[in-house]
Amino acid sequence: MSTGTLLAIIIPIVVVVALAAVAVSLLMRRRRLRERFGPEYERTVERADSRRAAEQELRAREKRHDALEIKPLPSAARDRYTREWSSVQQEFVDRPEDAVHDADRLVTSLMRDRGYPTEGFEQQMKDLSVEHGRTLEHYRAAHEVESLTTRSRATTEQLRGAMVHYRALFDELLADGGGRAQAASS
Repeated sequence: MSTGTLLAIIIPIVVVVALAAVAVSLLMRRRRLRERFGPEYERTVERADSRRAAEQELRAREKRHDALEIKPLPSAARDRYTREWSSVQQEFVDRPEDAVHDADRLVTSLMRDRGYPTEGFEQQMKDLSVEHGRTLEHYRAAHEVESLTTRSRATTEQLRGAMVHYRALFDELLADGGGRAQAASS
């Protein structure tokens, strides 16, 4: 076989292998983003102009998150937050709207103590999405009801649901590293 024939065979094979490697790399990166962000991945893709733009947005969130100093809470702080949550739940019986406002403030305070910036709801959502993408929908739903309470338009059932939603995020934030909370009692 001549050198020209060998090159005619080898070059296309190398190109195909290189393209396959690039495709596998892109698929693995996409899979990693899907696994990390959970439902937030699809939500971001739906809202973006393209999948590529959405994935760039998610990587930018990761980069910002990596620069934050997210830390676990000391045991004493976790215990204090658990007691405060119990008080908020007890408050719900007599003053459900106030309890929902207090649950929102408590979650925001917990975020701040863990190291998350709390400068605005949309930014909070983006920052939380990196570690807590599967719980984010709870926070959205709770926040929506909380905003209804400022106009006294939330039903008791909506308020009860908001407390459940806040609790889901509260438990996750209270736990070290985004795992399940150990001692947050109902």
